[in-house]
Amino acid sequence: TYGAVSEAVVREMASGALAAAHADYAISVSGIAGPDGGTQEKPVGTVWFGFASAAGEVAAISQHFQGDRDAVRRQSVAFSLNYLLNEFLKNSA
Repeated sequence: TYGAVSEAVVREMASGALAAAHADYAISVSGIAGPDGGTQEKPVGTVWFGFASAAGEVAAISQHFQGDRDAVRRQSVAFSLNYLLNEFLKNSA
């Protein structure tokens, strides 16, 4: 029903990672880093992020990044850690 690059998938991925790792927090990432694979609906640079906490909070957010495959990947790592620290932890506290 859902493609790999979707809100539903990253929510499930984050929840599953949290349970498997017995962690306090988990992040999941699924996207189209390029150079191929994009569509009109999901162009190259589209990335979905999932966040889950042991307290039961689960969130997902999408972003669109510019640049080549390496740039998209680097921006994704930076975004996910920044969002976890500056947004998700505030909202789940």
